[in-house]
Amino acid sequence: MAPRVMTVSGPIPPERIGFTLPHEHTGIYLWHIQNRWDYWELTPDEDAIADELRDFRRRGGSTLVDLTLPGIGRDPERLRRLASRTGIQIVMGCGWYREAYYPIELLVDRRSVDDLADELIGEFRDGVAGTGVRPGIIGEIGTDKPWVSAQEERVHRAAARAARATGLAISTHGVRSAVGLDQLRVFEEEGVDPARVIIGHADSYPVLDHFLAILDRGANLQFDFIGHRFSTEEGEEPRLVELIVELLERGFGPQLLLSQDVCHNSQLKANGGSGFTYLQQHFLPTLRTAAVGEGEIHQMTIENPRRVLTIP
Repeated sequence: MAPRVMTVSGPIPPERIGFTLPHEHTGIYLWHIQNRWDYWELTPDEDAIADELRDFRRRGGSTLVDLTLPGIGRDPERLRRLASRTGIQIVMGCGWYREAYYPIELLVDRRSVDDLADELIGEFRDGVAGTGVRPGIIGEIGTDKPWVSAQEERVHRAAARAARATGLAISTHGVRSAVGLDQLRVFEEEGVDPARVIIGHADSYPVLDHFLAILDRGANLQFDFIGHRFSTEEGEEPRLVELIVELLERGFGPQLLLSQDVCHNSQLKANGGSGFTYLQQHFLPTLRTAAVGEGEIHQMTIENPRRVLTIP
């Protein structure tokens, strides 16, 4: 079978993948878990999200990876409708997010790792629950804390085995800690090629030595809180630019990805945010001012996402 990218509308040739946001959401809810204060929601309103996606397309956007998973709002048929309405190629994730958000019916502590992996392999082979919509990436696979819990380790190992069986890449969630290295170690123990792993939210832990440890192992590093305004990210942006320039100068351009992780109503343009266009309108011009070349920008926003989304 020829190399392909699996979108919610079906497989497409890799060369059709242009400017890509590799870590986003088009609808998500995190406020339903008792005794947690993640009061976040991104509206399920299709018309509102379609308008935002059309704006992304008008500014050169081609592809968006939606990493919303079961338990926090994944809706395969809605994604397929959004792709049809907007002309954006949407790639859907699969797997389970992090321990606090595992669906009760998952029974993660009562099933074998292989059984969990088989569920993901089945989605890729047959589509999700009779919809015919197939995932094109595994993720976002996350940790709740700065370590991998026992239940999360089972999910990480299942993700790894499903990745090996399907050829899908894995995209991770881990914030403000070096937990990405622990995630990568689990995937490597399961025999996953690090080049098929994206360690996400790297900009939430801006430590150069940590970045180098991941990149030296051959994995991909993703800066995907770009444009966030929830805490101090805006003030950290100059430092992030410096770190990206440093990594490019060291030759790691082929392993870097950029995204925005739109996951809250306040981020939508309709609500005064930047929508899905902060990279195009604000961050890439800043990188150009820092003497990052067009070839490097093309690599980070088109070539690298295309490579990780391509199923060999």
